[in-house]
Formats: sequence, structure tokens, C-alpha cells
Amino acid sequence: MIDQWSIYRHIDLEKFNAMSKLPGDLKYTESHEWVYLSEDGIATIGITDYAQENLGDVIFVEMPLDGAVFIKGQVFGVVESVEAASELHCPLSGTVVEVNPDIDGNPELINDSPYELGWLIRLELKNPKELDDLLDAEAYEKLLISGPSIPIDNVD
Repeated sequence: MIDQWSIYRHIDLEKFNAMSKLPGDLKYTESHEWVYLSEDGIATIGITDYAQENLGDVIFVEMPLDGAVFIKGQVFGVVESVEAASELHCPLSGTVVEVNPDIDGNPELINDSPYELGWLIRLELKNPKELDDLLDAEAYEKLLISGPSIPIDNVD
């Protein structure tokens, strides 16, 4: 069994900030998930570049099934790397309408393309007002600059 939040890893934020740009059209969580709301009201969810960098090389992702229903903050999956694992928290309430079919056979897409090819799920929102509780790119960047750490679970 994975021991939730048992170890913390930190990365060099100067190096990270120099190599990373936050997409301005996304919303972010303090637990390092991102959300993109399309015009049809479907939310695409993934983990941030900061999160994947902290995890290291992703080797496995446990994902929900299409049709699964989640409430905001509920665990919807797990991302495992060679060193650790981290639970994925649903940033919004809703029903899973699609799971990224490419992640199952290619979990490294999360490392290679966290904001594009490495998305995790698409969610039909139950309460779109929950988007107002998420961070914009500027607020998320301030969170990163303030010295965050990302909890990573020990896989031992």
C-alpha cells in the first residue's frame, strides 16, 4: 500500500522557472493539477510541469474509468515514477467523459508534454462555479516562487 504524502522532494526553482512557461489559458490547483475549459464546457485535466518534474520519470498512471463521478478534491488516480507515487486530486466535480487513451501505453507523455499530449482526463462539470476557486497562471506562479514542495508518496 502506498503511504500518502510520506516524502517530499524539491527542485531548483531557478532552473525550473528558466525552463518552464505556464500556459495562461489554464487554471491551476495548489496540488499541481491544471484545468483547461473548452468552449463545449468540458474540462481537460492534467498535472503541471512542476509536478512532473518533481515526480521524475513517470512509469505508470492509475486512471478512472469513463463515467466515473468525482467531487472536487477527491482522488481520481495515482501517478507513479521510478522513485515515488502521488495521488491525483480532482480539481472540479463532475463525470469523466474521456480518459487519455495514450497514457496507458506511454506514461512518459506526462513528462514529455504535460500540457498537451500528457493530459489525463476530460470531465463534464457538475458545478462550473468551482472554476472560480482555482488559481490563474499568475497566482500559481506566485505559489511556485513562494517555495512549494510537492508531496510524493513512497513506493517502497
